[in-house]
Amino acid sequence: MLPCLRPDLATLTVYHPQARELGTDWLDGNEFPLDWPAPLKEKLVWLYRQDIANNRYPDGSHGEVKQELCHYIHEGLGTTPSPITPEWLTVGNGSDELIRSLLIATCLGQNAGILIAEPTFSMYKILARTLGIPVWTAARDEQFAMCLPQATELINQEPIRVVFVVHPNSPTGNGLTLQEREWLRQLPPKILVVIDEAYFEFSQDTLLPDLLTHPNWVILRTFSKGFRLANLRVGYAIAHPEVISALEAVRLPYNLTGFSLLAAHLALTQRRQLLSAIPEILTERERLWAELQKIPEIQVWASQANFLYCRSTIHPPAWLHQRLQELGSLVRHTGGGLRLTVGTPAENTRLLQRLRQTCGG
Repeated sequence: MLPCLRPDLATLTVYHPQARELGTDWLDGNEFPLDWPAPLKEKLVWLYRQDIANNRYPDGSHGEVKQELCHYIHEGLGTTPSPITPEWLTVGNGSDELIRSLLIATCLGQNAGILIAEPTFSMYKILARTLGIPVWTAARDEQFAMCLPQATELINQEPIRVVFVVHPNSPTGNGLTLQEREWLRQLPPKILVVIDEAYFEFSQDTLLPDLLTHPNWVILRTFSKGFRLANLRVGYAIAHPEVISALEAVRLPYNLTGFSLLAAHLALTQRRQLLSAIPEILTERERLWAELQKIPEIQVWASQANFLYCRSTIHPPAWLHQRLQELGSLVRHTGGGLRLTVGTPAENTRLLQRLRQTCGG
């Protein structure tokens, strides 16, 4: 390795998206299986032609998107007046950029690290290690709840500055338990608590009311899932204005293109239309879960998100992952099992047929 480069980079695990082929059912990315309706895409193109000059920089303050986000968040809180103002929000190039900004604002240069419970979203560990930030890991039980005694011991012994949790967790789909929520509430102010609610539109379960009384909490959300904007990479964080000021200070200027901002704003103003298809996804998730339980060789867990997590009792996960891909269903191999994104009814039916064919159910 060149001496001008950090030697530890040679040991990092690089995130490689799975190769996708036409004709394969893409059930690996937790994406929404339906694109935007054609009239809405046409409206977005029309707005682009009318409102965006390619020779000008985009709105670096993200003002219009933040204002519309306040309305959307207010609907979920149901409080009057809404306590969330634009000063409580920052917008990023997907949640990944926001995670990286949180690491820079808390751990970088501080001889401090983060705590996660695996299996969980892989980018927390990957992004921390790209910055040379240590990662401590707690275990999970058979229902994937965090081992709280172990987590507490790590908190007491190690210089942990940030705790990352996903609610509901990816890849396992379980929400935070009452015990986990209470544990998070009692963490000291010197620790930043990050609750990743990427799948909020599917679970409709949020810890946002708690955030209002915990200035060391951050909630992350994304437009990639329920709003069907994975291609345009828009995420946002909700936090106390002092935390938001720190995140704004470390983010890159003009971090989102004008087209991405335009799409996010249109998604919010047309949210009832876009989110109206979520009940169909939830119905398909329950059908998929019920049918998977009928395959004796498959162990599957209930989920609050748009995916299911399963393990085979007879086949190694890597082999089963490869076999399903050969048959035409691309799923995610992670955490010792398979994460199955809920697709269209036809895609889900084909996945079930291929699992029965492979596992003998």
